[in-house]
Amino acid sequence: MEEAAELGNYLPLSFKSPTEQEYIEFLWDAFETNLSYGKFQFAFLAYHMLTMSFIYFNIWQIRKTRPEDFGKGLIGFGKDIEKNLLEATSPFVFSTVNERSILRLLKLIACDNGKIGTYAKLVDDRNDTAHPNGNIFYSTQEALDTKIAEILRVVDEIQTYSKCINEQ
Repeated sequence: MEEAAELGNYLPLSFKSPTEQEYIEFLWDAFETNLSYGKFQFAFLAYHMLTMSFIYFNIWQIRKTRPEDFGKGLIGFGKDIEKNLLEATSPFVFSTVNERSILRLLKLIACDNGKIGTYAKLVDDRNDTAHPNGNIFYSTQEALDTKIAEILRVVDEIQTYSKCINEQ
């Protein structure tokens, strides 16, 4: 699916370390391989991980450009998590926090609770997909295409909110 590649336009052009770049390349490969073999459910899982990487990179930009706001946004997190996030040396440190919780930091770029709830639905969909529940939610190319279109809409929306951060 050509549309899926659009997510690459939202990911960084260069990475802080070769390991970060290797990770993103690995996820793209996992997505494409599963897609080519018709394993759409697993392709979705890799795509979700790419999407969360995009979100982590956005939060990382907030942390770098607005450190005081970022620090205040950590209210409600435990002191160990707060310390870990404040001292993070990579956007992937955000993966240590529950995905629904980390999405709350998007309030720092004016995303309201309704928007964040919509974004959290993607996490719920991943959770439903990643657990052995006897369901194959993405058994067809069409089902995956529909989900990818939804993800890209969310990514574009977050990018729009992030514009002020990215310009700084």
